Amino acid sequence: MGDALGLPAENLSPTRIRKRWKGEWRMRLLFRQGMISDDTEHTLMVAQALLAHSADVKAFQRSLAWKFRWWFAGLPGGVGLATAKACLRLWLGFPAEKAAVNSAGSGPAMRSAVIGTYFANNAAKRREFVLASSRLTHRGWQAETAALAVAECVALTIRCNSQPQTSEVLSMLRTLSREAEWQSVVARIEAGLLGQSSVAEFVRNLGLECGVTGYSLHVVPVAIYSWLRHPNNFRTSLVAALDCGGDTDTVGAILGAMVGASVGTNGIPAEWRDTICEWPRSVSFMERVAASLADQATSKKDLTPVRCFWPAVVVRNVLFLTVVLTHGFRRLFPPY
Repeated sequence: MGDALGLPAENLSPTRIRKRWKGEWRMRLLFRQGMISDDTEHTLMVAQALLAHSADVKAFQRSLAWKFRWWFAGLPGGVGLATAKACLRLWLGFPAEKAAVNSAGSGPAMRSAVIGTYFANNAAKRREFVLASSRLTHRGWQAETAALAVAECVALTIRCNSQPQTSEVLSMLRTLSREAEWQSVVARIEAGLLGQSSVAEFVRNLGLECGVTGYSLHVVPVAIYSWLRHPNNFRTSLVAALDCGGDTDTVGAILGAMVGASVGTNGIPAEWRDTICEWPRSVSFMERVAASLADQATSKKDLTPVRCFWPAVVVRNVLFLTVVLTHGFRRLFPPY
């Protein structure tokens, strides 16, 4: 939901978003409907790889690598530079553990929430699988730390069966990396919450007046801050973050996963849930994937990935690319 909601505003400044669209946030990529981007597609690929291999991390990584190859071959409408390079390396024959490129992007973070959910009660597996997913495409402590942060926040929520206490979250975040930059980010989150700063004020304090960049230590802290600032409120937290502009689809995807872990499907506004226009990876398809993962977690026995009609994905991607290019052309005109 957060991915589809934020996608039309991707890379726009807060000022231009306000000028371009009046009123409340709603799905608007294709008339009054929303479509998913690579953020959700990556999560689905991770979920499908977990369905095939949830016990063997190496087999999981190899399975995910093949899913990335075929995803890239399907002409996706949106793909980050680091992920594109990694996919090309995979097709050129690089093994899964050596395909990653140096990058501090947020690709790994946008697909790690489902791992945090699945392995909520197994810290060792959770870390192992998050790093395997991250190191398939990105090589850098920032990308890995950001991915771990998302997974750990979601896992903590699952274990608490509600949104965890802020102090518990901050304590956990501090343990993820000793790097000074990460410790500074956590300190800024804590200071902003203590001062009751709005999400917009927190973003401005990070120096991101023109919008949240795709840097993992910008995207993930903003998502975490909005999650903690507006606990258990899907609409308010999403709107507060998306209003800040920039990489809105990725911030929305990560934040939606985090808030969704505590509020569930019923906590998502019905008008957003009912206006996703997707096929063959429809909302019902995503629900089947989720149900299979839940069954697998209970049975402790690997199932098989949920199938969809893959040739239809290419047709869908051509339509998606046309819609995205149309939005890009529209941005050449006022209001600026």
